[in-house]
Amino acid sequence: MGIFEKFKLGFKKSANNFASGLREIIIKKEIDDSTLDKIEEFLISSDVGIDAASDIKDIIAQKKIDPKKDPISEVNKILKEYIIELMQPLEKQKFFEKKENLNVVLVSGVNGVGKTTTIGKIGKIFRENNNEVLFSACDTFRAAAIDQLEKWSEKVNATIIKSNPGSDPASVAYKALEHAKNNNINQVLIDTAGRLQNKKNLMDEFKKIANVIKKSDETAPHEVILVLDATSGQNIINQLEEFNKIIPLTGLIMTKLDGTAKGGILIAISKKYKVPIVALGLGEKEDDLQIFKAEQFAKAFTQSN
Repeated sequence: MGIFEKFKLGFKKSANNFASGLREIIIKKEIDDSTLDKIEEFLISSDVGIDAASDIKDIIAQKKIDPKKDPISEVNKILKEYIIELMQPLEKQKFFEKKENLNVVLVSGVNGVGKTTTIGKIGKIFRENNNEVLFSACDTFRAAAIDQLEKWSEKVNATIIKSNPGSDPASVAYKALEHAKNNNINQVLIDTAGRLQNKKNLMDEFKKIANVIKKSDETAPHEVILVLDATSGQNIINQLEEFNKIIPLTGLIMTKLDGTAKGGILIAISKKYKVPIVALGLGEKEDDLQIFKAEQFAKAFTQSN
């Protein structure tokens, strides 16, 4: 199965929900003002966001769709083109390329988003691109997280730096950077404890990790990635805003898109925040983390070619 087919399959639930909703709204060949309002309301209810929904409504109104053509196909075409134009500048495909110098990636996210698994999958792609990879197990609050990351390190042939559960996470991160520098490892992935964005002590711990690793490399972290769970809906907005206040984010990864009927949230946050999108998680398998490409996303979301 190719990447595009995987995208289409992963987004089938979202796309089918979207298509059936449009069919219920567009029952006439001509799209009048009442239908336009209903399309806008439907887009908002699909988590596309108020701003993007308003943009799309205006474009549909201006296009004056030919009544001889299938209106649903025409609306989908407009949506696809809008998504590509909005999200193509947010692609971050170079993230996975081989780095000549030390590249430190700090990975954050709330509990349950699939952060540790995502780090393992990133490591797999890094290794496939001939990077030397080190995992830093800084989720020291959960022994299971350390064990999980160790299994991933064995699976993808990466080094791991870990400590006993309850150890200071920042000290583990510092040791990881020192080990990487001394052993010519170019990619360091730091797993942090899953934290609620409103828990000040955990957010302070996250900030401390970022500050301590600067003692080893003043330019680190080079990437700050936030992992988001698509099934969280509008909570994603709060998470993004709060994490971005602590350390400015350089990229997003959205997981569990295969299990939600509302994949439109990625369009909403792209419109509002313009944070680059690194990859999308479309399942549990090792190769189910797909590098984000706007055109593939748009085609999959609208189930078109």
